[in-house]
Formats: sequence, C-alpha cells, structure tokens
Amino acid sequence: MKVYFHMAIEGFSNCYVVVNEETREAIIIDPGKLSHEMIENIENENYILSGVLITHNHPSHVRGLKTLCKIYSPIIYASDYDIAGEDTYLLKDDGTFNVAGFDINYYSVPGHTPDSLVYEIGQLLFTGDTLSACMIGTTSSHYSKMLLASNLQAKLACRQTDLFIMPGHGPPSTLAAEKKFNMTFGNARN
Repeated sequence: MKVYFHMAIEGFSNCYVVVNEETREAIIIDPGKLSHEMIENIENENYILSGVLITHNHPSHVRGLKTLCKIYSPIIYASDYDIAGEDTYLLKDDGTFNVAGFDINYYSVPGHTPDSLVYEIGQLLFTGDTLSACMIGTTSSHYSKMLLASNLQAKLACRQTDLFIMPGHGPPSTLAAEKKFNMTFGNARN
C-alpha cells in the first residue's frame, strides 16, 4: 500500500490517495479539492480510481467530489445520501467492504456530524474530523461532545495501539499517542 497526502488550502483539510500497488487501483479519501497533483498521482502511474471514501459531509471534505466524478467513475462510499445521491453506496452502522483489493473496516462515530465515519485500511485509521492529534472533533453541544467521545472510546480505544491516525485536519498521530495524551479521548474511558 502506498499513501499520497494532499492538503486543500480551503479549509486546510487533508485528502489521501491510497494505492494498492498490486492491483494498480486507487482510493481517494475526502476530496476537499481536486488538485493537479492528485490527478498526476493517478494518471502518471496509470492507477484506476476505484472508490472515494467520505468521512462526513462538510464542504472542506467533499468540495472536489463533483469535479472528480466528471473525470472518473468511482464508487462513492459515505453515510449521507446527499453527498452523491444515487451514486453513493450508503454505509450504516459498522461493517466491512472491499474496494481496490482492500478490506476496509468502517465505524460510525456520530458527534462531530451525524454521518461521521472512520475507515480502517491496514494499519491506518482515516478519522476525518472525529479524532486528530490531541483533540476530538468540534461539536455543537455538550451532548454531542459526550456522544463523540463515547463513540470513539467504544469503537477505537479497543483497536490495536500501533494504528496510525490519518486525520481530516492537522498532522498524523497514533492510537497509542491519543490514548496517552488526548485528554478528551483518554477521559472517555473513566
């Protein structure tokens, strides 16, 4: 597996191109903006764009999707039908699916938004805005913050600690570091 990182200046959001080097297929996670570099990643290496994974329906994570779908015909995976209508493969609750030769686990973690998802591919957790280095996602109420912290604790804290966190904003982290240093995530288990 190879991962290319791209940052969209609008919203300072992270986008990832994940490539299966054996099948030459690619997945894009949260296309906040479709950039020339992203297209070069796919075209120069002759990758086939098989899927787009959306962590949640905020413009800084989906703004480039419409343009992307004019160029390619990927399957879009999300928890919100409004993202791409009939072209969206709706993911509910928790589960597993396969795209680009990857078995992908997904976890529903509402709190930041009702449709927030975390994707696990190999040793990587693509967390969108739910969990990033030393913080959890912003919420609209105290209840939503408790819900998000509780969902993160229930669904991610039990995962192996050597997983890398690839957030929607900010630098990467590890699950071990978040368990130890992220006060909101760490306090959820008490």
